[in-house]
Amino acid sequence: MLKKRPILKWTLISSVSLIVVLISVGTWFGSLLPIDEMKERFKTIETSSIDNIPYLHKNVIPKRGKILAVVTSSNAMGNSGKSTGYELTELSRAYYVFKANGFDVDIASPLGGKPQVVIDDDDMGEFDFAFLNDSVAQYKTSYTIAMIDVIEEDYQAVFFVGGKGAMFDFPDNKAIQSIVRNYYQTGKVIGAVCHGPAALVNVILDNGRPLIENKKVSGFTNKEELLLIPDAKSIFPFLLQDKLTAQGAQFNEGAMYLENMSHDKNLLTGQNPWSTWIIAESMIKQLGYTPKDRQITAEENAVKVLQLYESQGSEKAKALIETMASQENQPLAREFIASHGIIAVMQGDIGRFIGLVGLVSYAKSKSKN
Repeated sequence: MLKKRPILKWTLISSVSLIVVLISVGTWFGSLLPIDEMKERFKTIETSSIDNIPYLHKNVIPKRGKILAVVTSSNAMGNSGKSTGYELTELSRAYYVFKANGFDVDIASPLGGKPQVVIDDDDMGEFDFAFLNDSVAQYKTSYTIAMIDVIEEDYQAVFFVGGKGAMFDFPDNKAIQSIVRNYYQTGKVIGAVCHGPAALVNVILDNGRPLIENKKVSGFTNKEELLLIPDAKSIFPFLLQDKLTAQGAQFNEGAMYLENMSHDKNLLTGQNPWSTWIIAESMIKQLGYTPKDRQITAEENAVKVLQLYESQGSEKAKALIETMASQENQPLAREFIASHGIIAVMQGDIGRFIGLVGLVSYAKSKSKN
């Protein structure tokens, strides 16, 4: 039959060949990842507690005041049927940076009570599991303060946690607008990360001008939003980058899903979840203190490698990997680099995918050595 239908024959051969190639590439790609290490590390960090993280219980810094962290109360993305909430990693990491640097942390939300949390298993680290195992932190997230009940004078800074729900209940909340306006005008520190800058978009200063007008600001970008949610324009009331730009902000867009922050006077904003560490520690600096030394995570090191790859190319990125491999206590999450390879495929950028797979392969060879 196939002799009589050559087109069908070659179609079948091509399809089978493609499947074989894809399976082979997938198997090879998976072999580059530290699967066993990842499973073992996950088992270990699942039981993390503040007692076994030296950063949190050694060289304790005396109390310096209080910082307010604000999370969304929204548990759904409008009428889309998709659930949402605040991002655990954006709260937990900032929470412990603030605590380690001498600040008590209260947690508030537009409605108060227990908001919904979003937990991404792929991004969970030691601090994040410690937060889930911390009875005090869990009490604070179960009984958040309603924004209308917040006493602004009690805090030295405010930090707006991301999570897609923030797009729905941060922009028009009068209590949020009040604390942002008053803190900015009196020089108190304002931080926000990922979708957290939605808290800034409708704030009008006493001079009648938008807070973010002519301010350098970062937040979750259109490219980041639309890659994961192609119909985001119909789900959200606005795209964050568009709204910030429309109100006169000088939007600072960095590489997709990599650390990027903006610092304009007492206003500090981060592009995405991977900007949380730098935003929290920069807030400590803005408050007038040197941040306590913290061991850089494997994921943060992977971000550094990717940033160098984006700005200076493969050879410079490989040189950094080699430097990290030759130094003690320099872990590297090559699975994070691999995830950016998958993002490249989603974007149809096969050349970048090949380059990133090369980095993962190089990192694996150095880890063996």
